[in-house]
Amino acid sequence: MDYLKAFLVGGAICAVVQILMDNTKLMPGRIMVILVCLGSLLGAIGIYEPFAEWAGAGATVPLIGFGNVLFKGIKEAVDKEGFIGVFKGGFTSSAVGISTALIFSYLASLVFNPKMKQ
Repeated sequence: MDYLKAFLVGGAICAVVQILMDNTKLMPGRIMVILVCLGSLLGAIGIYEPFAEWAGAGATVPLIGFGNVLFKGIKEAVDKEGFIGVFKGGFTSSAVGISTALIFSYLASLVFNPKMKQ
């Protein structure tokens, strides 16, 4: 049942994003920024954590989850280190995910031999 719930929630998030891309003039980069900011905002007001616990990976994997991770990291760093945590916390909390994405992207480029568009 957890897999079905994660699939449905993640699919609903993707469907909303696709609707935004099809029916607005928003560019994909701006939609990505909106999702990250929305995740941070929902985390700040305390809505995201209960939602993520209920939805599982369907809520934590999309960009909304990344925004929440950034918010949590900044909040923890500010609590520990004060104002400097605003600049340091997001990097600390998201470093593993970003590093993993870079490593797997590099490995995929070795396997599939990408070419520039002409």
